[in-house]
Amino acid sequence: MRRTFEIISSSLKMAMQELLKNKLRTFLSLFGITIGIFCIIGVMATLNSLEQNIQNEIKSFGTNTIYIDKWDYSQGGGDYPWWKYIKRPSMKYKDVAEIEERTPTAKNVAFKISDMADVEFQDVILKSVVLYGFSKDFHKIQSVDIQYGRYLSGVEFQQGVNAVVIGNEIAEQLFVTAERSIGKSITAKGKKGIVIGVIKKQGNQMLGGWQFDRCVIMPYTFANTLIEERKADPIILVQGKDGIPNIALKDDLKGTMRAIRKLSPTQEDDFSLNDVNEWSDAFSEAFAGINMGGAIIGGISLIVGLFGVANIMFVSVKERTSQIGLKKAIGAKSRVILTEFLIEAAFLCLLGGIIGIALVFILTKILSGMFDFPIFISTSNLIWAILICFTVGILAGIIPASIAAKMNPVVAIRSK
Repeated sequence: MRRTFEIISSSLKMAMQELLKNKLRTFLSLFGITIGIFCIIGVMATLNSLEQNIQNEIKSFGTNTIYIDKWDYSQGGGDYPWWKYIKRPSMKYKDVAEIEERTPTAKNVAFKISDMADVEFQDVILKSVVLYGFSKDFHKIQSVDIQYGRYLSGVEFQQGVNAVVIGNEIAEQLFVTAERSIGKSITAKGKKGIVIGVIKKQGNQMLGGWQFDRCVIMPYTFANTLIEERKADPIILVQGKDGIPNIALKDDLKGTMRAIRKLSPTQEDDFSLNDVNEWSDAFSEAFAGINMGGAIIGGISLIVGLFGVANIMFVSVKERTSQIGLKKAIGAKSRVILTEFLIEAAFLCLLGGIIGIALVFILTKILSGMFDFPIFISTSNLIWAILICFTVGILAGIIPASIAAKMNPVVAIRSK
């Protein structure tokens, strides 16, 4: 153990001496490693952060949740048969009660309608605000975090009172400060609503999401007096019971909806069951391919760095040939010489990798502040970076180290 420590310590000292002795040569050799690690970790950090943000947005649509709609969310592009789906009947509010009664695997069921409208307070008018009409169990499926005031109560849903909850951006634009909005009356489509709560700021969402920052939430029965249901993109959200897989929930819902729609066995479904988990899996698969592409791009830069480090190791072996011969003459074994040069090569690569990681860290802080998009370097990425640097160092140093280890001590001492 002590001998191993001495070998490592000696190798690191030699590496530092070479680094300080030939600063420019070492810098140019390490530059390739630095750029390679910068590319790999930079791409991985950006893509991982992007995927994490998208997955968090998907989770905001509700966990273990099925969206019942006439539209199929899994299809898209030029081949999307919109002509087929547009003819389907829309979801109806009365279907909620039947789904609750007929579907034993369902935990919570909610109905949603939405529209765009201008919202007014005194002489201030906001254009294109999202109006949502929800049934009472929506907040059990989709968390709505309230910053000021409170969320709608069961009684308000039941009685259809004109109480509303507004987004943070709406509150600040209409009332300057969000806290001042509580108790005020706003107008949308000629109807007044009393603000009882303000939603906590959500920030930018890449997938659009619920756009809670710029929305007005109201009980479905009140919203139905402002919005025509069949033109309001009505959907039903169904959350499964704990421990129930989504495939079982979908099977139950398929039977329930076919019974509600009174479809015969020969008729095809006139509704779609859209699984939130499938969106998550689809994005995971897509990012797996993108990550691979990013790693290949960074790997090409790393290969250039590998040859740079190999070059400096060849030069180092040549310059220290007489020193190697002297060591072998006084009893140093070939494996010791081999280990010393491999450790030196690995140290140089690790040093270049650390510089690359530091540059990525600085860049993530700058980009996170500029674009309000959190970018982070995960622990797994750091571990991968260290392993990659160590591996590249071993590969870069294996041939020069082998040459040094196989030298004849007499011939090596006589060389200049």
